[in-house]
Amino acid sequence: MQKIILASNNTGKIQEFTAIFSKLNVALIPQAKLQVPEIDEPFNTFVENALHKARYCSKHTGLPALADDSGLCVNSLAGSPGIHSARYAGEPKNDLNNNHKLIHELTKFVDKSAYYYCVLVLVRHQADPQPIIADGILSGIITDIPRGNNGFGYDSHFYLPEYKQTAAELKPELKNQISHRGLAIKNLLTKINYI
Repeated sequence: MQKIILASNNTGKIQEFTAIFSKLNVALIPQAKLQVPEIDEPFNTFVENALHKARYCSKHTGLPALADDSGLCVNSLAGSPGIHSARYAGEPKNDLNNNHKLIHELTKFVDKSAYYYCVLVLVRHQADPQPIIADGILSGIITDIPRGNNGFGYDSHFYLPEYKQTAAELKPELKNQISHRGLAIKNLLTKINYI
């Protein structure tokens, strides 16, 4: 079985990735299981941050590494919170505080359209000159009232009109198929022939 380090300590992301990759012959190992410390995300783009994290984890473990950088981009807020989605309301990371800030910021806007964006970067080794990059987008609308108990982050406020549910109301199997992360993984799998 192929082993790949997952450059994340986010419990929600680990569950989503594990559910999707468990159907393949790939063992995703969260970085914490190999005592890889968390690293900062110093760049201004999703792809640069994901590449930075993937190379870091591969360097520490000697294994291929998969990293994502993802976030919520709100059109009326010029793409914010974007790369700052996890820490939108400051440190420490807190989903409830992030959602409160988002709803407050949107009170002055009519347009509540938004999208989740995810970019994945897979490196076969730390100095991989051809990292494999894939992305995915899920569009929706921000709602003032949270609904649903599944998911994490902004999911309870992220309404999908075609499903008449928020991302937090979707069954995990459906969410994994249509989410920005699920779409990015599908895109990634079309680009790799196993490492």
